Amino acid sequence: MIVALHGAGMRAGYFHGQADPATSLLSLAASRGYAALALDRPGYGVSASAAPDGLGLDEQASRVRRALAGYRALHPAGAGFFIVGHSLGGKLALSVAAGWTAGALLGVDVSGISDRWAVDPALRGDVNDRRTRPLHWGPLDLYPPGTFLHAMPLAAPVPPREAAEIPDWPDRYPEVARQVRVPVRFTFAEHERWWRCDPQTVAAMTARLAAPLVRTERLAGAGHNISLGYAARDYHLGVLAFADECLALSSSGTG
Repeated sequence: MIVALHGAGMRAGYFHGQADPATSLLSLAASRGYAALALDRPGYGVSASAAPDGLGLDEQASRVRRALAGYRALHPAGAGFFIVGHSLGGKLALSVAAGWTAGALLGVDVSGISDRWAVDPALRGDVNDRRTRPLHWGPLDLYPPGTFLHAMPLAAPVPPREAAEIPDWPDRYPEVARQVRVPVRFTFAEHERWWRCDPQTVAAMTARLAAPLVRTERLAGAGHNISLGYAARDYHLGVLAFADECLALSSSGTG
């Protein structure tokens, strides 16, 4: 089962883009035989009323682990879960993996983060804020017509507790990385502007992981919101190929 976690200020619909059917991770995964589930993270969607201030990263990770355990107790999940995370959802995906103890986690696929900011994180605003749009999106011609209109209902306020922790990721990442013991893939968009993704930064970041397998990819023609652009299908095909690889490793007992 593919489990997808969205970034800050977005919602689960990020993984089912409406501007072009080819951008949907959920549809593509289903067409390839995977079950796929995109979650509104704690503090978003229905849970926003119960947690209006949101939750910190550790609390979110604990909630997601419990939710997936509860799901698996009631529904078939095949060989296990494969978690996909974008931006802050990528931080959460790694944090979920770091505390995972129940088996059935095949791997993690992350886009939209490294462990070193390229700009001041205080600049972060709404994904539709014109002042920060170049950081969130990169060149606008990377996206199908109608993307920004369809993105408006996906946008949501970043809960205060979540927002307060955003700058802290470079300090938190080393401890998280030491506890991640499943395969991990990072994808860096050509026009990523929030995070440093030069070869030296990427090499140092991946070296901190305890993962048995680490892959890194660079995707041409993509901006930070990688799953909503023209390059989304290529990225999502890569996600599923890595999921297949992780499944094979798990089946062979080497994962």
